[in-house]
Amino acid sequence: MPHQVNSKAQPKHLLLELLLASSDNPLPVSHAVAAGAVFGISENHVRVTLARLVAQDMVLATERGTYRLGPAAQGLAQDVANWRQAAQRLRPWTGQYVAVHCGLLARSDRSASRQRERALHLLGFAELQRDFYLRPDNIEADIAAIRQRLHILGLEASAVVCSCNSFDAATETTIDSLWDGATLNQGYRATRQRLENWLASAARLPIDQAAREAFFLGGAAIRQLVYDPLLPEPMVDGALRQAFIDSVHAFDAAGRAIWNRFYDTLPAPDAVSRKVRLRVA
Repeated sequence: MPHQVNSKAQPKHLLLELLLASSDNPLPVSHAVAAGAVFGISENHVRVTLARLVAQDMVLATERGTYRLGPAAQGLAQDVANWRQAAQRLRPWTGQYVAVHCGLLARSDRSASRQRERALHLLGFAELQRDFYLRPDNIEADIAAIRQRLHILGLEASAVVCSCNSFDAATETTIDSLWDGATLNQGYRATRQRLENWLASAARLPIDQAAREAFFLGGAAIRQLVYDPLLPEPMVDGALRQAFIDSVHAFDAAGRAIWNRFYDTLPAPDAVSRKVRLRVA
């Protein structure tokens, strides 16, 4: 996977990420404007985007010149919590699978179909046969928790979610080909190396460049983890995946520290618009 340090940031995505990172602390508009400038986004564009996010209840104006995440962005906050807890979601695999049958669900509703496919993809399900999806039963507390998570993500309640095993030999062979464990292992190794190499040289970068590159590299690594199917061994190398997960957490903490140093270079906000501090976890 190539470095994404020269990509363009969309104002909406940038602002929501900054607000997510600031946790319960308000984000001064002066910091949002300065962050936008790092990515070549004008002050006017930042302010217009904030106004639109407020109108959509994605963002709340809390005090004069400061903002927090709004009620419509709580799903985003939950997604962040989920990637941070990826390793805790795993449990030993006994060879059982979780199946989802969507044969009776309408295909004509494109919005519902997209939400359904996204929910299944986020939880690592693969399509074994038309409208019949499968994944190893090794995540969440039990199948009831998997079912609940699928529903929260957008799977219709009328979909059948159940456990299954004892497939015939031909089906077992097909199941083995649904996920590419070798490619996943390669991705774990490559991303961990990329993050560690960048951190080793980050101190020599100008702070605005370091902040920009940390944003893109960290974001790409987090997306990789969010969409990881969390397969059990022997489908993937569990130790290699854990090392990748640890590297993402370490990079996220380092990235927050870099952004705090960037904020420290800015003129201090007034007493009402206090400086945001990113929580390093």
